[in-house]
Amino acid sequence: MIKGLGIDLTEIARVAHMAHRHQQTIARVLTPAERAQYQQFSGQRANEYLAGRWSLKESFAKAWGTGIGKAVGFQDIEILDNELGAPVVTKSPFNGTVHASVSHTGELVMTEIILETD
Repeated sequence: MIKGLGIDLTEIARVAHMAHRHQQTIARVLTPAERAQYQQFSGQRANEYLAGRWSLKESFAKAWGTGIGKAVGFQDIEILDNELGAPVVTKSPFNGTVHASVSHTGELVMTEIILETD
């Protein structure tokens, strides 16, 4: 049964600009394991990864029924790429299955999270 659905659309340049101006943005948004993946990238791909994680976590918070920072924060959710590059939620406050999807254009990242129980 679907318990929640969240989508988000984020401008990649806005998140990259924030991270460039405020170095703590990366540590605030990404868990240590996500930062390890992030550090493997550079340039636009690094910007896409950071904006993608930002957007995925926003989508999760919307599916959760709150918003980021109210009942769930960036560090409460961890989403790592699997060996094929697909996002997999490895940590969250939800006790069920979490489905994640991310797609990029040159300027935008769109994400979707579905929370499902048996």
